[in-house]
Amino acid sequence: MKYPIRFTSLFLVLIISSLSCFASSPIQADGLKCEYLKNPLGIDNPSPRFTWHINDSRREARQTAYQLIVGSDSLQVAKGIADDWNTGKVTSDNRLVVYKGKALQPFTKYFWKVTVWDKDGVKATQDPIGSFEMGMMEMKNWKGAWVSDSRDVNLKPAPYFRKSFSAPKKIKSARAYVAVGGLYEIYINGQKIGNHRLDPMYTRFDRRTLYVTYDVTHALQEGNNAIGLLLGNGWYNHQSTAVWFFHEAPWRNRPAFCLDLRITYEDGSQEVITSGKGWKTALSPVIFNSIYTAEHHDARLEKEGWNTPDYNDKDWKDVIFRTSPSQNIVAQVMVPVRNVEEIPAQSLKKLNDTTYLFDLGRNISGVSRLRIKGEAGTVVRLKHAERLQPTGFADMSNIDIHYRPTDNQDPFQVDIYTLSGKGEETFMPHFNYKGFQYVELTCTKPLELAKENLTGFFMHSDVEPVGRIKTSNPTMNQLWWATNNSYLSNLFGYPTDCPQREKNGWTGDAHIASETGLYNFDGITVYEKWLADHRDEQQANGVLPSIIPTSGWGYEWGNGPDWTSTIAIIPWNVYLFYGDTKILADNYENMKRYVDYIQGIAPAYLTTWGLGDWVPVKSKTPVEFTSSVYYYVDASIVAKTALLLGKTSDAKYYTNLAQKIKDAINQKYLNKEKGIYGSGLQTELSVPLQWGIVPDDMKAKVAGNLAQRVQNDNNHIDVGLLGTKAILNALSENGYADLAYTVASQETFPSWGWWIKNGATTLYENWPIDAKSDISMNHIMFGEIGAWLYKALGGIKPDEKLPGFKNILLEPHFVKDLSGFEAHHNSPYGTISSVWKKNEDLITYNFSIPASSTATLRLNISTNQLVYENGKEIKGTVIKHDGGSTKTIIFLLTAGSYTFEVK
Repeated sequence: MKYPIRFTSLFLVLIISSLSCFASSPIQADGLKCEYLKNPLGIDNPSPRFTWHINDSRREARQTAYQLIVGSDSLQVAKGIADDWNTGKVTSDNRLVVYKGKALQPFTKYFWKVTVWDKDGVKATQDPIGSFEMGMMEMKNWKGAWVSDSRDVNLKPAPYFRKSFSAPKKIKSARAYVAVGGLYEIYINGQKIGNHRLDPMYTRFDRRTLYVTYDVTHALQEGNNAIGLLLGNGWYNHQSTAVWFFHEAPWRNRPAFCLDLRITYEDGSQEVITSGKGWKTALSPVIFNSIYTAEHHDARLEKEGWNTPDYNDKDWKDVIFRTSPSQNIVAQVMVPVRNVEEIPAQSLKKLNDTTYLFDLGRNISGVSRLRIKGEAGTVVRLKHAERLQPTGFADMSNIDIHYRPTDNQDPFQVDIYTLSGKGEETFMPHFNYKGFQYVELTCTKPLELAKENLTGFFMHSDVEPVGRIKTSNPTMNQLWWATNNSYLSNLFGYPTDCPQREKNGWTGDAHIASETGLYNFDGITVYEKWLADHRDEQQANGVLPSIIPTSGWGYEWGNGPDWTSTIAIIPWNVYLFYGDTKILADNYENMKRYVDYIQGIAPAYLTTWGLGDWVPVKSKTPVEFTSSVYYYVDASIVAKTALLLGKTSDAKYYTNLAQKIKDAINQKYLNKEKGIYGSGLQTELSVPLQWGIVPDDMKAKVAGNLAQRVQNDNNHIDVGLLGTKAILNALSENGYADLAYTVASQETFPSWGWWIKNGATTLYENWPIDAKSDISMNHIMFGEIGAWLYKALGGIKPDEKLPGFKNILLEPHFVKDLSGFEAHHNSPYGTISSVWKKNEDLITYNFSIPASSTATLRLNISTNQLVYENGKEIKGTVIKHDGGSTKTIIFLLTAGSYTFEVK
């Protein structure tokens, strides 16, 4: 039988269409996270965020649709059946979705699955499944009472707490919810639960208290059980005395806790073991602990088995009831602090019969662990320092200058351990961390020691690395590594300035280094938490303190727009890197109130409120100039945020305000005839270029004057903190990338490379390494260079019109003094790579754009150079520059991997 031609064609089309439904697509959803964490436990957000990225290496790869389902039955979710939320197939390339299903219930575990369709409309063959579990959600769901052992803030030993109980049936699952004023470690049946350190993270305790959720199913047993807690002071009960008055904090009290242990049995019944009556307490062998100084431990006071079911606690006393530190107890939804890296001592020197010096070979934040044998009662003192005296002994003079001890019982960064004499003993502090490279050990009796007896642990918020740099210059590679070491050394649930002398959340240091952090690490959960700290600390009039959190210090000194612009700059940077408006929405009213305060004290649109260009090499820029620029930056961010959030009248108001600030700065400080700001210092010229103050028709002239000024300064920096944020960017973004690299790669004073050549493994606080003050050797405040490597040499920047690297602004600079460079950044859409290599007259540029992203590529090359792919010239939009020797070619590109040749 013969069919008409039209019928035959239709039949073939139907067959092909049917087969396409079964086609295998290379697209794959991956990296599933809820609230930016993998399978989190104990979240409170009733509308959590789901994110994923796409694995698809084809050209033009993109997600054309997704379907997300949420349910409490994992088997049903795996089958595509959801009882809580089903978006249906949504035509969109979104990879950030906010939950909009049925009301989520406390203590409930949910599973979620995302199905994606590729650029051809073909469905992925595998649908990954993630999970999340709700926590308390509301204060009323707590069952336990707040308890402690005392109300005496001066009581030195840390308290133990324990409770024995019976689990009469087979256990299906169990969760411990722990809220503490102070710090703690939790144990069940003798086993320490989890690998977190220094929980909970530091907050303004009387305004927001964090709780942590643990899966303790496998720690419990049918029958007799025991739960134990060891509480430490942390920032809640600051027994050491320093210039910031934390010992006078309004929240200060003896540590206390509240605990709910929720057990679900196999038969479906539930039981909650709570803190309250029936708990026992005794003092521990941790006879002193200070987050600021050190920890003292007397091993002779150990209570063996104190956290096990069979321990006899007849001599322990009953707990006392206490009030809650705050009425705002919320989930700690962020990456924890951990012992992230183990660093064995590299050498051991015997200085005399009872003094030894261990050297880790690098500067870290964290603790040392000592393994030792000796007679009972032998006292060992472990002094942690960053540098040595000429005699070879530890030198504390650069880090103890703000300490104000009231006696000699609490030496700075000196752990004190008294041996029990029971074989090999191990000591590592529970509730402290330090900044150090060297550990000077002194003992009251001679000991047999080897370098293997001491190990350092690099502690910090365990943020996932998302960036990698490699260059043909070994010093630059070492500098990138040292910058990351300082960034991590100053990340403990909040960004700090240094891990030894202060441990304070200095705002200026943090916003200057925020891009460096975001290029290199997945830090959104830390920044979201820290911005909540900002909201807790902001006064009604809009003023923020210079350190956050604070006991009250910092409202009167060190704050101002050049420092406390964190309230605007960090939310904006997080938005640019993640494409998530939540952090902007959460902080919008706060940043607006902050800008309104500045407007109230600066009716002429210029402000002298601030610290200025802190720790400059030699030249000092007027505070009014830099503070007014940051006032402009803040007003601009408020205007742009208002527009994003649909607040059109606010957007118009703050846009006009920003323009008035800019005009006032230019009117007072810009000499249009000469093309300089102020007296033409490096900071005065680079800061207005960096932040968009310079009128468009003046940029070339101002940039030229900046280049000349740098050359006059022997191609070295002459800037302070605010200038380091601007100087390299201002040069590389305005036609002077080669000069920027020359400055960045200097190895003589003053420069970053000078530190590296003198043995630095972290960044310093001051340019001269022999400075008499301000010479912490692990400071992040000059860390912008870590971001500049990505922005200038790799050319990788987010596009504020399509943030989160939805569109990538790609503009690598093939600087003359480097033969090769690599930058890789794991964006929310996947990995962005920018790799170039020079070989005589040939530049080979390999780059990759992740699926669902696009890129605007700008290549700045000589007018006689062309761009080729696979041997064929490719053409883009050409912009010729004045002078005729260079041009910029612009390409609009879709996802995929590319190899371009420039010759």
